[in-house]
Amino acid sequence: MAVPKRKTSKRRKNLRRGQIKATLFQVQSCPSCGANKQSHRVCTACGVYRGRKVLTVEV
Repeated sequence: MAVPKRKTSKRRKNLRRGQIKATLFQVQSCPSCGANKQSHRVCTACGVYRGRKVLTVEV
């Protein structure tokens, strides 16, 4: 098993971890009702996905 020769410095460790960041999800408007919704998800306002009613939404 490989063993590191030297301890990883805080700077090198933090530089590597600096690439890990949160990403915002994509938002688009629903074609049937116009509300904002996440891509590839059922619209929470009207319950439509890919042109079909798949969810009953109570008002």
